[in-house]
Amino acid sequence: MSRKPFHLAWFLQGSSAQAWGEPWTGHIGQTWMQPELFLDMARCLERACFDYILLEDSSYVGESYAGSTEVYLKHAIAVPRQDPSVVAALMTQVTSRIGIVPTFGTYAYPPYLLARLMATLDQVCAGRTGWNMVTGSSDFAAMNFGLNGMPEHDLRYDMADEYIDVVKQLWASWQPDAIIADRKSGILVDHTKVHAVNYEGKFYQTRGPLNSGPAPQGQPVIAQAGGSPRGREFAARHADTIVAHPKGIDGMKAYRDDVRRRMVAHGRNPDDCKVLFMIAPIIGETEADAQERKRLREARAAAALPQRLAHLGKLMNIDFGRMDLDAPLPELSTNGHQQTLDQLKKLAAGRTLRQTMADHNVTALSVELIGTPDSVAARMGEIMEEAGGDGFLFSMPNVSRKLLAEIEDGLVPALQDRGLVRQSYSHQQFRDNLLEF
Repeated sequence: MSRKPFHLAWFLQGSSAQAWGEPWTGHIGQTWMQPELFLDMARCLERACFDYILLEDSSYVGESYAGSTEVYLKHAIAVPRQDPSVVAALMTQVTSRIGIVPTFGTYAYPPYLLARLMATLDQVCAGRTGWNMVTGSSDFAAMNFGLNGMPEHDLRYDMADEYIDVVKQLWASWQPDAIIADRKSGILVDHTKVHAVNYEGKFYQTRGPLNSGPAPQGQPVIAQAGGSPRGREFAARHADTIVAHPKGIDGMKAYRDDVRRRMVAHGRNPDDCKVLFMIAPIIGETEADAQERKRLREARAAAALPQRLAHLGKLMNIDFGRMDLDAPLPELSTNGHQQTLDQLKKLAAGRTLRQTMADHNVTALSVELIGTPDSVAARMGEIMEEAGGDGFLFSMPNVSRKLLAEIEDGLVPALQDRGLVRQSYSHQQFRDNLLEF
């Protein structure tokens, strides 16, 4: 093989209830409270040697569509959601190598609480956790935590720069060898190796040190999704892995090149941060079978236009439910997901909202992948050759055991046969596996 292997990860919607109503999801409407599907998933993706599972999250019930919660509750759009720290902890206990990366918003957790929580998660799984760091984008979410609303987009990142500085100092408040556990002397912790923090910043202050002890990895792996210019700058400065979904191979290459340039400007080795591009492959036993699956997925999407608009509106804090579907997209701005809105605006040029959503590809995130395990694996290899990049992040909301089997037993062996992905883990800890190639 001419290039190094690439990484695989999974962007997991935060509740198995999101798959309700989709094919092959059984009685998930009754059983979603129990973690069995997600635990099976963790075991499955570890057998497939994925680098990590990222648990996406939100902390509110959407009401951005027609000013109502109805469509969100009726169709299980990002609700119900369970606390990701509990689900993540359970997933770590049925696995031994794969990284588990819950999402926590900086607006919802004081820095000390977050640093202690993540250090604890890292301890209970011997160094396999990451933190998907988000600044938040919804005023509804902010209000659930006693705030009046979210700060302006770029200010959120200014605050996050300081926030991550605080938590890194807290993680470093215990030197790695502080616990000596010397039974003869009766000393568990060398007090000279545990340090106060006493952080006084513009936005945050904390005392420290942590009382939870050192994290096995020193600090958890940091995941981030930076789409806007300010978001890219933040990710380039802090992230160990980046969730990205630019459109098309040229866009993927341009995004990665931009982030890597920014990393160099911050004095970082760009190889220390893995950029993973989001995909939603459709796997069939034959090419015709895969194309039929695509047709069915598109038909379901066409019949679910309000749900799709509600989901987009939740991301961008925009009420598409009050817009004329047969009129052009009005002039819009957002304090939410700016990259998502920018992509929608480009697609909407010269089209009505209904036409835009008809062309809004539900089978592709960064690139479309449709075919047999063999043909999709071959195409994934070609894309990495053309775009550069470090790997792919699977993102399909309708998780089922059937889908997982198609990936573990169909696609991944085809990738492994080509030498494109690992066949076994080389290290015990998450960060070491991420940096292996």
